[in-house]
Amino acid sequence: MQGKKAAVYLSNLLNLIFRHQLRIIGSNHQPSIKRTMQTADVCTTQKAAEILGISVTSVQQLVEAGVIEAWKTKGGHRRIPMAAVEAYKGSAGQEARAPRPARQGAPAGAPSILVIEDSPIERALYKKQIASWELPASVRFCESGYQALIEITRDQPDILLADIVMAGIDGYEVVRTILADPLLADMHIAMASSLSPEELESRGGVPAGVVFFSKPVNYDELRGYLRACCAAHARRTRLPHSVG
Repeated sequence: MQGKKAAVYLSNLLNLIFRHQLRIIGSNHQPSIKRTMQTADVCTTQKAAEILGISVTSVQQLVEAGVIEAWKTKGGHRRIPMAAVEAYKGSAGQEARAPRPARQGAPAGAPSILVIEDSPIERALYKKQIASWELPASVRFCESGYQALIEITRDQPDILLADIVMAGIDGYEVVRTILADPLLADMHIAMASSLSPEELESRGGVPAGVVFFSKPVNYDELRGYLRACCAAHARRTRLPHSVG
């Protein structure tokens, strides 16, 4: 099943987020160990990203958040224990994934919508508006990129709406992670932000195949987009539906 393979892939990609933190080297408490470690015992963020299959930006953010232990050389370069990197990689698949949650409020086989928004007020607005449209779909909400990536490993959504500007792993990083995996190619993806066109361009622009909504979001446009996504999903799965 393609969705299951994608979830397993992302679980391997992001198991470091929901696995217990490995505290192998304490930069403030174990200086003698750092001094005795050989070059082969540590790696750069670039190497760690290659080993774990994630971007350098993700590694840097996880280091800064304290999820991956690391230290800086006198020249300001990060060094990460190879033992920690290998342990994270080797632990993939050893823990059983959480069961796929039941999708409430939608018929079996209906599409799943995942909304990522860190603002409580905007999440509340999304919830109210989407609920009023009575779409033949289930809807889930995440308040951060970290939470969203964990949720995707548990139950891959069919439709994603991501805020761009968020602390830690932002909407861009979530979307780029998804687009990098061909197993997730069928996912409908939209991004929303109040960033100006110049600011968007400085971040690399809107990725090809991704729909962009400027904030404040025009809910009539969003409703039309979600209805179209639900209809496309129904055609693909031949699910009897009514999008009114």
